[in-house]
Amino acid sequence: MSETQVFSMPRTWQADVHTHYCPGCTHGIAHRLVCEAVDELGIQNRTIGVAPVGCAVLMHQYMDLDFIEAAHGRAPALASGMKAVRPDRIVFTYQGDGDLASIGMAEIVHAVNRCLPLTVVFINNAIYGMTGGQMAPTTLLGQKSTTSPTGRDAKVSGYPIRMCEMLATLAGPAYIERVALTQPKHIIKAKQAVLKAFRNQTENKGVSFVELLSTCPTNWGMRPTDACKWLEENMIPYYPLGVYKDFA
Repeated sequence: MSETQVFSMPRTWQADVHTHYCPGCTHGIAHRLVCEAVDELGIQNRTIGVAPVGCAVLMHQYMDLDFIEAAHGRAPALASGMKAVRPDRIVFTYQGDGDLASIGMAEIVHAVNRCLPLTVVFINNAIYGMTGGQMAPTTLLGQKSTTSPTGRDAKVSGYPIRMCEMLATLAGPAYIERVALTQPKHIIKAKQAVLKAFRNQTENKGVSFVELLSTCPTNWGMRPTDACKWLEENMIPYYPLGVYKDFA
């Protein structure tokens, strides 16, 4: 493989667009994995993305794809309606933990349970990013945030929610996997998972849900390298990587 092939940008990537993400944020890696999957499957002209309310609210600026903006947490409901009326389209949602696991919890549960072929890309950085670093449903016990300055306390706020494990109990999903974006070996696995999730939809195989453990250096108050290390040492033990369901 030539150097040009290795470093060329995906066809779906918008040129000359400056990122709005904070330094060290791994949303950019996740975006690229989505673009590469769409390119490799040759589905650019029939793919529709549903953007969330959150850090990725402007993701449509980076991808040469059709996009629609959902109200906070409603991306799965919107995507389900879109897929129902346009079954020929490849529809995916891209959501953070505050969007999907908090205000959108009912939407993702019912969307997954309906068995419509959809692809869900779930970014778990254990905090509310865009709105200032509040505690999220995925914030770890003892983890500090603007609304848990002394650390999350289970007696006050309950326990962090494991979305893959919970959704895997439903009959609807065809494929559920959790991956990470902190090391090359994890990113390679993440690319395979995202590609599989989109391929499943092209083959009409039901809902595919990929959770990507991501960093938020700004709201965690860490340097990017330290944030990757913190994720490895703290998030992965609580959110184990791996396949939780694969009926595809």
